[in-house]
Amino acid sequence: MHVLSTLRLAAALLALTPAAFSPAAAQAAECGAQALGVSRTIAIDGSEGLALGLQTYPRTLALADHEVVLTFDDGPAHGATERVLDALKEECARATFFLVGSHAAESPALVRRIVAEGHNAGHHSYSHPARTLRLMSEDAAQADIEKGFHAVDAAAGFPAGAPSPHFPFFRFPGFADTPELVRWLGERNITVFGADLWASDWQEMTPRAELDLVMSRLQAAGKGVILFHDPRPSTAAMMPDFLRELKARGFRLVHIVPGEGPTPIVHAKPGWTSATEGIIAKTLGPKGLRSEPQEEGRGVKSR
Repeated sequence: MHVLSTLRLAAALLALTPAAFSPAAAQAAECGAQALGVSRTIAIDGSEGLALGLQTYPRTLALADHEVVLTFDDGPAHGATERVLDALKEECARATFFLVGSHAAESPALVRRIVAEGHNAGHHSYSHPARTLRLMSEDAAQADIEKGFHAVDAAAGFPAGAPSPHFPFFRFPGFADTPELVRWLGERNITVFGADLWASDWQEMTPRAELDLVMSRLQAAGKGVILFHDPRPSTAAMMPDFLRELKARGFRLVHIVPGEGPTPIVHAKPGWTSATEGIIAKTLGPKGLRSEPQEEGRGVKSR
């Protein structure tokens, strides 16, 4: 009887798929049905040269009602980023972290944790220049972006000489892009991300006030790519409540990954204007105005 039981157990184990032993599957099993989890994954095809996010670009990901994509900027930062990662892990959630290269070089263990836990280590320039990439020469801006790619990849432990960047996602600091840089990134098969809504967590506020603000915006929009800043203490403190609130209100989490297209996108409604251009104009003045309007086609890659 003991031998028979052993054989049955071995057969059952062999019948299991490899996915059942993956870290993601194990973590999902640990979280249980009460966790937010990831409802589906969208593959983003960098070869399409897309620039996405309705606050800046006239197209975004085609999400269903009550679907959200989580993104974070400006990290990693010891203390706050760990708290954000802890909250995501507790809910089996996945996100994209647009990392500043200099910060990644200072905190490689945090970058490796981001990747190990199934998140994307996207890119946000090397220096996050106060003058913005828009006010730099094209050569200097490209050099800063390229340096950021290599810093993040090195911090994550990807081998030198491998195609860079490993995660082909980029977000402009302050959303201050230029048509030339967007096209250059597209030629590199790198997708540019803006956002559909944000938490305004660059402003000082309590975690409760931030939670109320972002949930009110999300309820009004119904879906979208959300921008947070993981180094912000208020964001780190409110993240567990935010993830639980998403679950309670019926929102579903979508994770984005590099992959083959076509990438599902939707175009802005007639009369669309860029919200970020107005902010940039107030911050940088006339010299910061974009040199040409956003293109309305599927993407922005030169053909």
